[in-house]
Amino acid sequence: MVIPAPEAPPRHDGLAVHAGWYLAAGVVTTAAQFVLYFLLRAPLGAHGANLLAIIVTTIGNTEFHRRITFAGHDSPPRRRHVQILATIAFYAGYGSVVLLALHALVPEPSAVTETVVLATAGLLGGVCRFAALRWWVFAHRHPESRG
Repeated sequence: MVIPAPEAPPRHDGLAVHAGWYLAAGVVTTAAQFVLYFLLRAPLGAHGANLLAIIVTTIGNTEFHRRITFAGHDSPPRRRHVQILATIAFYAGYGSVVLLALHALVPEPSAVTETVVLATAGLLGGVCRFAALRWWVFAHRHPESRG
């Protein structure tokens, strides 16, 4: 008995398709990130909860984009790992600055206020990440190019 090889995932090339999948994944990932943040804030504090939520959701989100959003596009593991680390560093640093600014303006913000401010600030980061994923991590490459 011969078991057929799994079918290759469909390749999605259009900007609108990529943006649609990215947006859908972003909504789910952002919701998961801020649920984690909200649940972990009391035991870990604002910065610890933010960092752990970013790490967990960034890894899952990048894997989703590799398998679904940019399915069929070649992505060297090294480039994906650099992108994951850069994303974590960006959002951790950015989130920390946003939280520090919020605490400077509002001495005792609630967890809900922190969550809303982080989500709002994350929109800009999301746009930057989409550009990095589409035009760097999962970019069309000629077979001879490496990186």
